Amino acid sequence: MKKFNVGVIGATGMVGQRFLLLLENHPWFNVTCLAASSSSAGKKYKDALRRWHMSAPLPEKFADMVVLDASADKEKIAASVDFCFCAVNMKKDEIKELEYAYAKLECPIVSNNSAHRFTPDVPMVIPEINADHIEVIPAQKKRLGTKRGFIAVKSNCSLQSYVPLLHPLKKFGIKSAAVTTYQAISGAGKTFETMPEIIDNIIPYIGGEEEKSEKEPLKIWGEVKGGEIVPVTSPAITAQCLRVPVSDGHTAAVFVNFENKPSKEEILKAWAEFSGEPQKLKLPSAPAQFIHYFEEDNRPQAKLDRMTENGMAVCAGRLREDNVFDYKFVGLSHNTLRGAAGGAVLLAELLAAKGYFD
Repeated sequence: MKKFNVGVIGATGMVGQRFLLLLENHPWFNVTCLAASSSSAGKKYKDALRRWHMSAPLPEKFADMVVLDASADKEKIAASVDFCFCAVNMKKDEIKELEYAYAKLECPIVSNNSAHRFTPDVPMVIPEINADHIEVIPAQKKRLGTKRGFIAVKSNCSLQSYVPLLHPLKKFGIKSAAVTTYQAISGAGKTFETMPEIIDNIIPYIGGEEEKSEKEPLKIWGEVKGGEIVPVTSPAITAQCLRVPVSDGHTAAVFVNFENKPSKEEILKAWAEFSGEPQKLKLPSAPAQFIHYFEEDNRPQAKLDRMTENGMAVCAGRLREDNVFDYKFVGLSHNTLRGAAGGAVLLAELLAAKGYFD
């Protein structure tokens, strides 16, 4: 695989920082450009940071890179890289326009943002589940009038804690599912220092999160038809999303009803045997085993298990029959690795392996 020159737009934020840690020694991707808002532009990266949020130190190779203006320097950035990751903190309509502008400058965008998740010809990909959705990209490029430029997005971070666990069970006919997610503060770009109100507390509302949690799986399970992705209409999913005093790791309590109720052994077998395109292609960031099941009653735990397979696996536990639904279980994923920057890097690896950046 050739090396690709890569830009990170929104490099100073928490997800941008996570991107830089993941890309520091990436075998395929070489970061040559950092971009952020006008208030950071022109400064060395280390000086543009309000705070370095990661537990690992700031990589020296990025410290003295001069930050460009993501909006004003678009042409310069697009001309200097093969593609960009995007994780900006802006209004949704502004993000839409920014990502379109880069795509039209022939710079592919792999986005962590939600702005284009429901644009019909923009693939929203969990690589193990719906890698085939990238086949909609030629139709998107035709609409945009581009040769190379396009937008691909990853799904909401909370989905990673339960959709990958439901997906291998679709063969049993999922009728309905109820999920409550217990979401870490890093999902809001916060630490305990910057979010003191979460200590000794649970906040039972995360704006827009429940709608995303109920709707996005239906697009992920949809199919490419006539130059767009047509979402499925079932199963029905109902969600509640709570912010909890955990630094990293989204936990989900999941309840599910089936058309053809499987045995517990059949569910465990489906999880153990499930793998996808990233495992087949041996992509650099792909976990060898996508789903890890814990037999212990008190697992998975965010603190103990979020870093399973470098934070790129999805963990499950407590599978048992229920007296209202057929089964219930607990899921866990690392929200800034599998759920955010890591999921986007894995998506970019898939696109690179399939020739979309050539």
